[in-house]
Amino acid sequence: MTTHNEPVQVKLLREFCDSAYKDTQLDGSGTFQMDADNRSDHRALLNQGEENEMEIFGYRIQGCRRALCIAGSILSLGFLLLLFYWKPEWDVWANCVPCSLEKADTVLLRTTDEFKQCWKKKVKWIYLSELKNSLVEKPNHPIIADENSIINRAIMRPELKVRYIRVQKIKYIWLSLEKQFQNAGALEDSNSCSDIYSKFGCGLTRDEQNIRREICGSNAIEVEVTPIWKILFKEQSVKLHRLVKSNNSVKINMCRKDGECIELESQDLVPGDVIVLMGKRLFLPCDTILLSGTCVVNESTLTGESIPVFKIPLPRVDDAVPWKIQTGEDYKKHILFCGTEVIQIKPSSHGPVKAVVLRTGFNTAKGEMVRSILYPKPVNFQLYNDIIRFIVCLLALAVFGLIYAVIIFKIQGESVREIIIKALILCTIAVSPTLPAALALAVMYANIRLKRKHIQCISPQRINVCGRLNLLCFDKTGTLTEDGLDLWGVIPSEGDSFLKVHKFSSGNTLPWGPLLGAMASCHSLIILDGKVQGDPLDLKMFEATNWEIDVSGGLTTNQEEVSEGSLIIKPGPKTSKVPIEGISILHQFPFSSSVQRMSVIVELTGEAKVVAFMKGAPEKVVSFCKTDTVPNNFAKELEHYTLQGFRVIALAFKNLNLRRQDNMDEVMREEVECDLEFLGLLIMENRLKAETIPVLQELSDAKLRTVMITGDNLQTAATVARNSGIIPKTGKVILVEALEPEESTRASITWNPMEDPNQNGYDSSETFVSFEENSDPTKEIGDYYFAMTGKSYQAIAKYFYNLLPKLLLNGAIFARMSPNQKSNLIEEFQKLNYYVAMCGDGANDCGALKVAHIGISLSEQEASVASPFISKTPNIECVSRLVKEGRAALVTSFCVFKYITLYSMIQYCCLLLLYWQTKLLGMYQYLIQDFGITFSICLTMSLTCAYPKLAPYRPLAQLVSPPLMLSVICNILLSLSVQICGFVLVQQQPWYSTDNYRACTLGNKSLANFTNSTNEPTTSDGYDSYETTTLFLLTSINDIIVAFVFCKGKPFRQPIYTNYLFSILLTAQLAVLIFILFADIENLYQRLELVCTPTMWRVAILILLIILFVVSFTIEEAIVENRSFWLKIKDYVGYHSKSQYRVLLRELATDPSWPPLYKTEYADLISTQTDGNEAYMNPAYEEEIIVEGTKKTDLAVITPSFS
Repeated sequence: MTTHNEPVQVKLLREFCDSAYKDTQLDGSGTFQMDADNRSDHRALLNQGEENEMEIFGYRIQGCRRALCIAGSILSLGFLLLLFYWKPEWDVWANCVPCSLEKADTVLLRTTDEFKQCWKKKVKWIYLSELKNSLVEKPNHPIIADENSIINRAIMRPELKVRYIRVQKIKYIWLSLEKQFQNAGALEDSNSCSDIYSKFGCGLTRDEQNIRREICGSNAIEVEVTPIWKILFKEQSVKLHRLVKSNNSVKINMCRKDGECIELESQDLVPGDVIVLMGKRLFLPCDTILLSGTCVVNESTLTGESIPVFKIPLPRVDDAVPWKIQTGEDYKKHILFCGTEVIQIKPSSHGPVKAVVLRTGFNTAKGEMVRSILYPKPVNFQLYNDIIRFIVCLLALAVFGLIYAVIIFKIQGESVREIIIKALILCTIAVSPTLPAALALAVMYANIRLKRKHIQCISPQRINVCGRLNLLCFDKTGTLTEDGLDLWGVIPSEGDSFLKVHKFSSGNTLPWGPLLGAMASCHSLIILDGKVQGDPLDLKMFEATNWEIDVSGGLTTNQEEVSEGSLIIKPGPKTSKVPIEGISILHQFPFSSSVQRMSVIVELTGEAKVVAFMKGAPEKVVSFCKTDTVPNNFAKELEHYTLQGFRVIALAFKNLNLRRQDNMDEVMREEVECDLEFLGLLIMENRLKAETIPVLQELSDAKLRTVMITGDNLQTAATVARNSGIIPKTGKVILVEALEPEESTRASITWNPMEDPNQNGYDSSETFVSFEENSDPTKEIGDYYFAMTGKSYQAIAKYFYNLLPKLLLNGAIFARMSPNQKSNLIEEFQKLNYYVAMCGDGANDCGALKVAHIGISLSEQEASVASPFISKTPNIECVSRLVKEGRAALVTSFCVFKYITLYSMIQYCCLLLLYWQTKLLGMYQYLIQDFGITFSICLTMSLTCAYPKLAPYRPLAQLVSPPLMLSVICNILLSLSVQICGFVLVQQQPWYSTDNYRACTLGNKSLANFTNSTNEPTTSDGYDSYETTTLFLLTSINDIIVAFVFCKGKPFRQPIYTNYLFSILLTAQLAVLIFILFADIENLYQRLELVCTPTMWRVAILILLIILFVVSFTIEEAIVENRSFWLKIKDYVGYHSKSQYRVLLRELATDPSWPPLYKTEYADLISTQTDGNEAYMNPAYEEEIIVEGTKKTDLAVITPSFS
């Protein structure tokens, strides 16, 4: 209750406290409470629905709070500022009060994932004062020509300013009407194809460029040099600077709306600018949409694959549908991504190659990749969480020691200054400041060893996670199998059946016909540096035809601008006689993994006919063919070859009612890819890499589960899985097929064993993989494996989500998976508490590599920096090496942690005993223990290499585990017992005196010669005493003993004697300390502040240490490291792992109805799960639409022809 006569200052303080109390109430979500009217305005979502979604809360700084925080920072000598740096939410709570986002000058951002990371950001302003004159003349005139642009909606009038925040390098501007912050560094996705051509096709005006540049920022990916003080808390990547260097200094030709074309720096480009690509090689400085002409680009900086990619212009469609939806699954074929290299261009008949800037700076595909490195997703690893909890416990011990020291020295009448110093000494000993550095050394040395094995790591904290991996996922092509393909043969189609296989091994050429025309022209090959280059499959197919690319027909050998003429394919000298002069490729519909096909429009030179050819996945190509042109045994023939591990490509064609003079850019893909005639099958052989089988066998022996995730055919994938060892020879494969609901049927799922191909009536002399039926696979739990396609996986995730975890437990083959499905599958494995690694080499794996706990890219390209690990050796040997090094690093981290903890506790107990008599260790004694022993041990303990063989079990990953806690506690108790014995026994000796001696009795021959009267007493300074001498020798040698005991060898690290530097160091340290123990050197004792003791007492100290070593070593080897002992303890107490996959395995082991063979189940009408699009995607690059499979139909046959 207030009084009328209280001072004004007290009244103001009371009001401040009351308001602060109201403002700082927390609700259930951990955010500040507000009035109901303002609650909705206080919070919003940033990047809603995206992978980097965040909550954003509005606050404003309060003067009184700010003043108190400044005072607290000064009084705490900056510790409060450091605390606020680590905990930005506390910073906001202490300095600000909640308010609506519209009135906020500070915002708090919090991720919506399980990590709940927080950032504090200042709300800033952009002032557009230079526009005042033009707006006075036309006050209602939109500032940006695009009236629907968010920039128009963000500019406040009449002040002409824009509110914004910058989060993780991205600028978000405030939209008053929508009450939210929105990204401004890209053209809106709501623009239709016609909008892009009409609004931006001619470029921007100079004024609009200036406005966009001011608001969107410069087109630069700048990674600033981290200050030295920040390096203490953050990592610095030199490679990252090299990655972005080429992006920020490019000259580009830009066209304005008035027709003026100028050359300017790429950093001045803004979304909406039109650039002209000239006849020179360049790295694109931004993401652009191709408007005219065609390009060939190298996207290896994004995908890791050095394969030329063909780009075509955005179609001119008069429709209000957004351009991404209009172009469908293949929207990427129109985008030239930042960081990719333009290697060839081809102008259209209407003018040069033009593109409109879509995204700039960190909004681009390359910028997104760099941001993923600068702001990686935290590693949810139990070890790091346990370390924090353990440090908290040590802090509690430090507080106890502080109180103990204050009481002891207060009783002794010490000055306040001395009490503070000695109390702080005890605190710094209890919580060793060397712990973070020592743990970092274990990871650093592992990283160095990985580099020697040609494995680069850009996220060192994930090395320890490698030691916990228990599920390893592999792509197939280029990862398990060779990159290149060999053309085994081609099967032409005629009538209602396939003809005899035509093999090219004998040098026989294929006779002229539509099939040969398709093989010669349905590709995206180019001439680069005088050589034919492109996809390996295309190369092998084209080389088999013996046709040639006519360089004079339109391509150049020096990457200059391609002429308006089309690519000409002509018969080579080894070809048989053909009725045409050549084939002119007029237009391409490029291949992508999402559509699983490519098509070309060609003219048969000499016949003046325009024809379309298609090649792609057989199931996909057949769906576009006339049913009466496909052989009746198509499915059977396809299965025959895929079961043998061949990669099968289908070919088709169609006569078009077009002329060469027609504008091919305006021809829609849907018009071409329909009613085609089936031509035949191309059989490609894809061999396993030499390292694949032994590595997979090694992983299998180590009880590590392996899974194949590929975009290839299911039967081919199953054969490769069997041959490589992913599926054991005795394993049973169960095919899981799921269908989405149709008009009259519900979603269904069916389980059937994959049949033995020998049962299909084929010649038994052929090589097949046996997939025997198993009528009751539950008799051998774990001996069955599920296989499914991406289409089935998608249907299961949507309509049978309750079955998905069970299927994943034994899922081994996932085929025809799209990039997004791969990412989603990895996340589903992680939900079962698997530690997942993904190993791949191409564009389709980028998302999965990012989502997995450990992503391993088999690529030397810069694109791989988005993956934590990059192997320069293109085979999967790196996987086993990573697991070995990860396990060794994890064990080393535990060893170092245990040693640092024991070292701290040993010295802590020593000081507690010495403080009891107001004694201290001397300065040189501290130096010997801290630097001479502990520091050098920490530097060398982590040098022990990984054991060359993988153990069939993983190391512990929890600090709070019975074996580790028993080890630490027992060794602490042993050390304390030995110190107490030495402390008490030395005081019981007949020669003991409270006087301090600095000199030894020369010779020290007997106890009779060593009495207190033989030496003159010296003044005590608190350092030299019998207790100090005894405890110093005991604790110093004890530090060496625990270092030896804790330095584990097999099964995860090599024996201790292989670490030569560490072994020599321990031996030298022990020898020096024993020398000090038994030496009678007066100067040495004076310098070390030791006192001389009888020889028998020194022997007694040595005996105590020998007993300590024997007991400690026995406990560590016989109990702590005895795995069978702990397994028996677990069985006795009935302990079971709580990991989701372990729980589920135990349930299925007692379920006689699993797996349900020869059964079909139907889902409810309502979907049980979303489409699974929550998986990580690079928003600027990855696919956004899931590939839908095709339904099999009964097919008839006709003979294809050009007529």
